[in-house]
Amino acid sequence: MSIILAVLIYFGLLMAVSRLTSRRAGNAAFYRGERRSPWYMVAFGMVGASISGVTFVSVPGMVMASDMTYLQTCIGFIFGYFVVAFVLLPVYYRLNLTTIYTYLKNRLGKRSYKTGAAFFLLSKMAGAAIKFYVVCILLQRFVLDDMGVPFPLTVVIMVALIWLYTRRGGIKTLVWTDTFQTLCMLAALTLIIIHVISALSMTPAEAVTAVAADSHSRIFVFDDWFSTQNFWKQFVSGIFIVVVMTGLDQDMMQKNLTCKTLREAQKDMCTYGFAFVPVNLLFLGLGVLLLLLAQKEGLALPTRGDELLPMFAATGMLGEAVVIFFSIGVVAASFSSADSALTAMTTSFCVDICERDSDETLRKRVHLAMAVVFMLFIMTFRIVNSSSMLDAIYTIVGYTYGPLLGLFAFGLLTRRPVNDRLVPYIAVAAPVICFLIDSATKAWWGYQFGYELLLLNGLLTFVGLFLSGLMHKKSGIC
Repeated sequence: MSIILAVLIYFGLLMAVSRLTSRRAGNAAFYRGERRSPWYMVAFGMVGASISGVTFVSVPGMVMASDMTYLQTCIGFIFGYFVVAFVLLPVYYRLNLTTIYTYLKNRLGKRSYKTGAAFFLLSKMAGAAIKFYVVCILLQRFVLDDMGVPFPLTVVIMVALIWLYTRRGGIKTLVWTDTFQTLCMLAALTLIIIHVISALSMTPAEAVTAVAADSHSRIFVFDDWFSTQNFWKQFVSGIFIVVVMTGLDQDMMQKNLTCKTLREAQKDMCTYGFAFVPVNLLFLGLGVLLLLLAQKEGLALPTRGDELLPMFAATGMLGEAVVIFFSIGVVAASFSSADSALTAMTTSFCVDICERDSDETLRKRVHLAMAVVFMLFIMTFRIVNSSSMLDAIYTIVGYTYGPLLGLFAFGLLTRRPVNDRLVPYIAVAAPVICFLIDSATKAWWGYQFGYELLLLNGLLTFVGLFLSGLMHKKSGIC
């Protein structure tokens, strides 16, 4: 009951913040926060919005298979955020955009515009639903099953609560609720670390020394070019992950576009870009400490890294207080990610697909419909209940960002025209060709693409757009 009470108090505070920030809120507040958000609030809140509940659980377990090499990607993130801040944000602010895909309409054409928005909606709905499903499963398995709460009820209540506190204020509300949720997430992480250090009978200084001396504290890999953990692969991939999954993602950019000026948005972007290294260092450090604790207690490690933190934090092995911290941390991280996804999908559908950004009635109906579809996606994943199917969906979601990279790169780096009618076909063909290339290289040479598959996907889209422009000219239409 203490967990339920803590979560209810948490939701009560969220609703209070929502009520205070959504007074007299219309479409201008829902879509753009009336361009009045303090940049430092956006920056702090974006840390939580960028770390989903899956990340909260998964990152500590990464040390089991790949040590702390994930920090190489995080270092790449910093440079990626600089690219977004000083290349993409000036374009978005100069054009005074509500959704970033409007840029494609101005530069490439209407079908390119609709294609970009459609790829975003598809990938965001599937990706956000999978992440939220995994979090629901974790809470169900380790907390709610013992209380007799059925899974469908868990999903309906959690998604309904997200809809409730975002339905009026939208992005204006999220700037403030994300700040609160990031604070809760980081507080939960810190308190869990303190309890683990106590269980190890160490002082904080001794814990830092123990982590640094552990073999799992390895960060850099320069000696193996075929390894997916090679520094340059991780570093470059980190840059492009941020450029594509933040700079070309309406969900991640919508809050940044609520800042008063371009300069404030750039300060926000660079600030939370730097914050990712220390935050993820804490998660990975916790993972090493949990391995040390398992060794001390003589416990068998789980087969999957995702289960390392839940094995200790959600089963009561470290006390009921840690179970509460874990539950609040996972809920805060997952809600901070899911609420912004729901708001961004509503914004993109109304503005990009319907092209009716001033229709408040439509916006309310679409927001409710998106919440219902979100629930249905999560329920479907539960019915499928196949890890291989979920992995396949995750892979498909990853593929859908490549065409966005190619579309924006072509628009920004060239002044050439495209055959707008062919763009939807090019955007679909590029991921398919990517999949075939990845399968062939794996079968013939044993080489498996990692994050660099995103670059190949974007490159294929770019080449397709270039060739479509040449064909357009030869036909005499342009």
